[in-house]
Amino acid sequence: MPKFAKGDAVSIADRSPVGHYRMPTYLRGKRGTIELVIGTMAVDNEEEAFGRNAGSKGHYYRVAIPMTEIWPDYVGSPNDGLRIEIFENWLERI
Repeated sequence: MPKFAKGDAVSIADRSPVGHYRMPTYLRGKRGTIELVIGTMAVDNEEEAFGRNAGSKGHYYRVAIPMTEIWPDYVGSPNDGLRIEIFENWLERI
């Protein structure tokens, strides 16, 4: 069962683990909205890369982030945004 649903407001965790992680630094701590729940569960590829996964699975979500959330001085259309697929362990409910 996915932890989040389409339309949920989320925050991207603001943490800095040691090693290579798939979450861009410039998006950590930003807020967005779940636009799509990726239906097929997947392994946590970050944990898998370090050999720590042990087969646990979770969901990826397409998250819509307004450009003004990323760049507060952004002067383009208020409808502009960035879409990114994020594994659920990086997302927090707001």
